[in-house]
Amino acid sequence: MIDFRTYPDADLIALMIGSDHDAFTEIYKRYWKRLFHIASLKLNNPEEAEEVVQNIFVSLWDRREQLNISTSLSAYLAISVKYRIIKVLDKHYNQQKYVKSMTTSILDDSTQQWLEFLDLKEILEKTIAELPEKCQLVFRMSRDKHMSQKEIAAELNISEKTVESHLGKAIKTLRNKLNRFLILLL
Repeated sequence: MIDFRTYPDADLIALMIGSDHDAFTEIYKRYWKRLFHIASLKLNNPEEAEEVVQNIFVSLWDRREQLNISTSLSAYLAISVKYRIIKVLDKHYNQQKYVKSMTTSILDDSTQQWLEFLDLKEILEKTIAELPEKCQLVFRMSRDKHMSQKEIAAELNISEKTVESHLGKAIKTLRNKLNRFLILLL
C-alpha cells in the first residue's frame, strides 16, 4: 500500500482526478479538521459546520474530473468553505427575514381583525339599543343572561309566543343591520 502522507497536494490532486480513492482520502484527512474548525467558528453550530465540510468534500469528489485548481489546494478549500458558510448564513438570514415578515403580517392582520371586531361590537350594541324596550329586554335576557324562552316568559309575565316574537324581531333587525356592515367590510 502506498503512503500518501508524504505526497504533495499537487500529486494528490492529480491522482484524485484519476479517481484514486486513497489520494482523496489523504486530502480528506489532511484538511477536514482545519475546514471544520473554520466553519465551526463562523457558524457557531457544529452540526452545520460538519455538513458544510462534508458537502465540500462530496463536491470535490463529484467534480474531480472537471477540477481546475489554479491556487494551492489549501487556498482552494479555504475559499470553498468561505462560500459555503456565506450560503448558510444567507439562508439563515432569509429564513429569519421570512419568519419576521410572517409574524408581522399575522400581527397586522390580528390587529385589523380586532379593530373590525370592536366596530362590529359597537354596531351591535347601538342596534340593540335602538330596539323597542321590551324587545331589547327579551333579547338581552336571552343572549346575555342565557335564559330560555320559558324562563323569560315567566319572569316578564308574558307568553312564550310573545318572547319568541320579540326574539325574532330582534334577530331580524340585527341581521339586516349587520349584513350591511359586513358588506362594507368586503
